[in-house]
Formats: sequence, structure tokens, C-alpha cells
Amino acid sequence: MGKVWKYGDGVNTDLIFAGKHTYTLREPEEIAARALEDLDPNFAAAARPGDVIVAGRNWGNGSSREQAVTCLKYKGITAVVAKSFGRIYFRNGINQGLLLITCPEAVDAAQSGDEIEIDLPNSVLRLNGRAFPFPPLSSTALGILEAGGLIPHIRKKLGITSTEAVTVGGGE
Repeated sequence: MGKVWKYGDGVNTDLIFAGKHTYTLREPEEIAARALEDLDPNFAAAARPGDVIVAGRNWGNGSSREQAVTCLKYKGITAVVAKSFGRIYFRNGINQGLLLITCPEAVDAAQSGDEIEIDLPNSVLRLNGRAFPFPPLSSTALGILEAGGLIPHIRKKLGITSTEAVTVGGGE
């Protein structure tokens, strides 16, 4: 179970992770410390691993900046539940291993500070004594999330250990 952090519609990637930090911060701790700084200055200091962001329509619209996903993952956010997602953000979220759930009914019922539980195998959110079903994720998306992201998922599928280099192309 985690605590809800609720935000509205149209939260873009620059509000999630400001573009001014894109090329200056490299370490996960630095990136996590800047999560949502222009939207909610208290978030990075107060959010805890296991917490869940609940948001309105079009969460993550804007640029393709990966840090808008990784800042939340590095912070330990379990998932983002929204009415809808920006297309590129949704793909980046899955690729980086961050659970993204579309469930408008749960968004309408949630308030900041509520406790929320995600039952992924049964595709149900539990919030305020109510159950909110959400569309099940594809087996491919689940595999990517379980592996921690697309790259670990591909490594696993190919039987490559994390210490082995991956060579692309036909080299001589």
C-alpha cells in the first residue's frame, strides 16, 4: 500500500522533470531529488517508496525526456494512475519499468494522502474501501515491468548476463 499524490490534467514532462536539469544531473539520487520540483516543491522530500501518483488527463505530455519517468522510478514511486497519458510518456514508462495504469474512476475517487493498493494480477485498484478495475496489461508489458525495464527484459530473453557486452552489427 502507498500514499496518493494527486495532480490535475495536463501535467507535462517539464513539470515532472524540468528541462534545465536534463544534461546536468546524472546520478539517480540527484534526478529523484528534482522530481516534480516546479509542480509540487514538497514532493521530492516527502514522497516515500511505494507511493502512487494519481493524475488527470494527458499526464506526461510534451517532450520525450526519459528523466520525466526515471525521476519517479528513482524516487520509488510504485505507479502512476491517470485518466490518460501522453503517448511518448506511456511508452517511456513501460520501457523504464514504471507501472502506468489508466483508471479514470479511481482518479475521480482519490484524494491526496489516501492509501491505495494495486492488485496487478487481478487488475484492480483498492482505494477508500472500493475496488476499481483497470484494463489488464499485455503479457509483453508485464514482462518488461517484471524485468525492471526494456533493456533488462531483452537481456533476459537473449540470455545475456548484465556483465556481458551487447554487440550490434556484423563486425569482423
